[in-house]
Amino acid sequence: MNPSSLTRRAWLALAAAGLAAPLHAQPQAAPIKIALIEGLSGAFANAGDAVARNIQWAVERVNARGGVRLPGGARPLELVRLDSKGSTEEALSLLRAALDQRIAFVLQGNSSATAAALIDALDKHNAREPDRRAIFLNYSAVDPALTNERCSFWHFRFDAHADMRLAALTDVLQGDRAVKKVYLIGQDYSFGQHVNRKAREMIAAKRPDIEIVGDELHPMGRVKDFIPYATKIKTSGAQAVLTGNWGNDLTLLVRALREVGSDAKLYTFYGNALGAPAAVGDAGIGSVLAVAEWHPNVGGAPAEAFYAAFRKRFPDPREDYVHARMQVLVEMLAAAIERARGTEAAAVAHALEGLSYDGATLGGLHRATMRAEDHQLQQPLVVSVMERAGTREVPHDVEGSGYGFKTLRRLDAAAVAQPSTCRMIRPR
Repeated sequence: MNPSSLTRRAWLALAAAGLAAPLHAQPQAAPIKIALIEGLSGAFANAGDAVARNIQWAVERVNARGGVRLPGGARPLELVRLDSKGSTEEALSLLRAALDQRIAFVLQGNSSATAAALIDALDKHNAREPDRRAIFLNYSAVDPALTNERCSFWHFRFDAHADMRLAALTDVLQGDRAVKKVYLIGQDYSFGQHVNRKAREMIAAKRPDIEIVGDELHPMGRVKDFIPYATKIKTSGAQAVLTGNWGNDLTLLVRALREVGSDAKLYTFYGNALGAPAAVGDAGIGSVLAVAEWHPNVGGAPAEAFYAAFRKRFPDPREDYVHARMQVLVEMLAAAIERARGTEAAAVAHALEGLSYDGATLGGLHRATMRAEDHQLQQPLVVSVMERAGTREVPHDVEGSGYGFKTLRRLDAAAVAQPSTCRMIRPR
């Protein structure tokens, strides 16, 4: 945006929101491109679009303060959106296209199966063509294997993996003495399979008195009617459902549970967004739990200012989906490029290893460290429960639904950390 086209008052308003470039900015150099490979159409388009908004806003924030500072002058970031249509094969094709454009930074997250394929393809490409290497920044593919036995020097995960999230959820479940029967349901791919399997182990260790009355996987993104699944859950007598479902698979599941009259609590990874609160309605008050690194009602001046700025940028309630980790990803990438003094992929990857983020560029919102041994971000997690919005503890609702989330338990990074089996192979 050219300040000369704005009145000074208008520019000051934009600057206050963190979205305006300096008045006396010099002409910018060629942008640093980052490729977002995600399903922006198809069954999970809502999840892909929500991610794109988050990453775009993060890019705008970096550019508003002048861009990435390098020895030859500051350079802006540029987001290149590539629609995989929810297909792993299409994602691999788009990765090749991004690499052909010499884009050194690739982002993806909505599917651990796709992430695993991208890691494998990128490992081979980087070994074959060292002059055109790239790194993969993952914001939500949470299969633990990706930073354990399948870890890669070229892959960095900015979300808590499934075992970290499950540990937090089952810690809360452990104290819920009213729950005697639990139903496990998930999407039938690597992530969903792992969540169901690991949930059994954690529940058995923490609450051996709980009976697992169902353990089911369903086709991912292809079920239009979850009533048969919801009916089985209700018939089982489960007092709680634990699911890693996301996107429309979660929204349709919670809607079906409401329709059949199930009063089971929902222990979810992602029940705090993308239509789920509105779908479950009043039945979710006090009974839908979610786990994330942050949510809008965590409290404190930094969180309030951050969320207000996001809502100013995206005022439509349907676009109300913001996650700290996606902002941290872009902030840490910018810091690593500056630390590496350039955009060469291996140098930036080395700069990311062990890098800590103090939250300063987000107003003190979040703190995190990229663990060097496995490239798994270490950060706090918050377990929250759905409540009606408009109270002191729940001032903000989700997506205009009238429902928000209240913190039940906050776990610091040390409490969330899990051991790793990664044996990192670094380039010479």
